[in-house]
Amino acid sequence: MQNISELFASRLPTLIWLSIVYAGTVVLQFLKDPLILESAVFTGLFTLHVFLHWNSYRVTHKTFWIYFSIQAALVYLCAILMRDGYQAVLIGLLPILIAQSLSYSFRVKRVVFISLISIIVFFDSALTVGDKKEMIVFLPIFVLMLIIVLAYAILFFKQVQERLRIQSFLEDLRVAHEKVEELTLANERQRMARDLHDTLAQGVAGLIMRLEAADAHMSQKHTERAHEIIRQSMQQARRTLAEARRAIDNLRLKSAPEINFKEAIADEIEHFNQATGIIVFEDYRLNKRLSRLQMEHSLHIVKECLTNIARHAKADKVWVLVSAQNDKLVIGIRDNGIGFKTEDMGKDAGHYGLLGMKERVRLIGGEIYMNSNSEGTSIKLETPLIEGERT
Repeated sequence: MQNISELFASRLPTLIWLSIVYAGTVVLQFLKDPLILESAVFTGLFTLHVFLHWNSYRVTHKTFWIYFSIQAALVYLCAILMRDGYQAVLIGLLPILIAQSLSYSFRVKRVVFISLISIIVFFDSALTVGDKKEMIVFLPIFVLMLIIVLAYAILFFKQVQERLRIQSFLEDLRVAHEKVEELTLANERQRMARDLHDTLAQGVAGLIMRLEAADAHMSQKHTERAHEIIRQSMQQARRTLAEARRAIDNLRLKSAPEINFKEAIADEIEHFNQATGIIVFEDYRLNKRLSRLQMEHSLHIVKECLTNIARHAKADKVWVLVSAQNDKLVIGIRDNGIGFKTEDMGKDAGHYGLLGMKERVRLIGGEIYMNSNSEGTSIKLETPLIEGERT
């Protein structure tokens, strides 16, 4: 219903004009010679002309010339039948037909060619039913009407094209908006996965390692050491809960708390040493303050590296280096464990730590280098260093 209403509204001015042309032609003819049969035939041909005009939106570029030829023939026959009202037919219908050609193409050659054919139809029908004097009188009127209609048609179709162009832009914006929403949702899901992995998963993994150590000491009747590890596990559980809550706050508030990077690194190393007994050699040479984004992602990467060493490396020594080199933050973590196959990274379901590390490095505009063999694993992180206050 909406399409029919829009179609009727767009063609209403033309339909009103065609009605005026029909009435004017019939009045002019009946004032001089009321021809009943010719008028009836004229009415049928004129109705067919209006019907074709109404359905002109169905005409394609390939069928336009057929449509134009039929319409031109109908105009010619209507003018011939109403020999005393042919002026209204020619002046009223031919300019409309020429203007209609602009809706299919703005090519100059086509418009000029159609105009020439219409002028030929005008002269032929005018000379057939009228005389030269009448033609000389109505020719200027025809030319003036042609100019007016063409100017109106050009302005109208330009407005239509501009509206279509705006609609196309709006559609492109809608599609782009949907893609942005999809990307935003995907990024949020990746962020949630990283935060859950780096808080709950790592925290629970640390608790499991501590409880396994406590169980081993209990089996060997080392109750004091077991109780100490259990107390440390309780502290670790509280830290894991606090980190989980902080991760939830970050998801809600899009912000991170102020942290001291050096102290945070030292805490992670201490917890790692207490849980595993592995010796850690720390070398901290950074004397510049990092952005909160750098601190958050870099700290999670260090935690992930230490967790992987504790779970998989079977190492007894770890080296951690944090420094500034050539305006870059450099973090190096090395162990003397059994190593792993870097080409299998991210392929095993449920093991996404290293993949999450790469995502975090990408988010802070850095690069990560991994080297692993039977003599151990080394991971090096390089990210642009943002100048700030000294720590």
